[in-house]
Amino acid sequence: MKKWWRAVRPGLIAWPIWLLASTLCRTLRLTVLGEEKVQPLERAMILSWHGRTLIGAFQTRKRGYYALISLSNDGNMQDRIFRLFGYRTIRGSTGRGGVKALAECIKVLKSGAVISFTPDGPRGPSHEAQMGCIAMAKKSGARLIPIGISAKRRWLARSWDSYMIPKPFSPAVMLYGDPILVPEDADEAGMEEVRQRLEKALTEIESEAERQMGHPPAWPPSESS
Repeated sequence: MKKWWRAVRPGLIAWPIWLLASTLCRTLRLTVLGEEKVQPLERAMILSWHGRTLIGAFQTRKRGYYALISLSNDGNMQDRIFRLFGYRTIRGSTGRGGVKALAECIKVLKSGAVISFTPDGPRGPSHEAQMGCIAMAKKSGARLIPIGISAKRRWLARSWDSYMIPKPFSPAVMLYGDPILVPEDADEAGMEEVRQRLEKALTEIESEAERQMGHPPAWPPSESS
């Protein structure tokens, strides 16, 4: 029975979750700032922390962007949800299918695609950038663009990433940071320097989004009604 449920659950649950998420996000009073930073780039990776993906996924839907989705059981459901949002998906993570997924991401980035990526996912630790996105950017020439997202009124899940779900009709903000380039000749130390720079940029821009919505600009975020 458990095996059967794992097989059918993604198809049964994905569509209602997508519909609920879409309906919720349509009610938000969302302000988007700095999006023009992406438009002139031939290839880019849009990065936000794992706990802030909902608003970003809705805002950039139906643009043909790619999303990297894990091969886990939960990933099967996420894959269906992101496809309903209009994303193209690549399956894999640091734990399973990582090498193949890395190669496929580099290939699509070189073709001029945009990939939406969570550098601390799918398991965390939260707000710690992993090296995978740095390697992709170096080998593809794609710019890394940090994103900060917040909502004035929201729920925060008791999960490793404190996943944020905005409350209906809440003001919200999505901020695009400055693109970061990984030098083509960067060695291991150089890549680590970029990783730390990206981690700092992501935390700072999320803190700014939090500040604009009236929350303390610190991790972990505080819940506000």
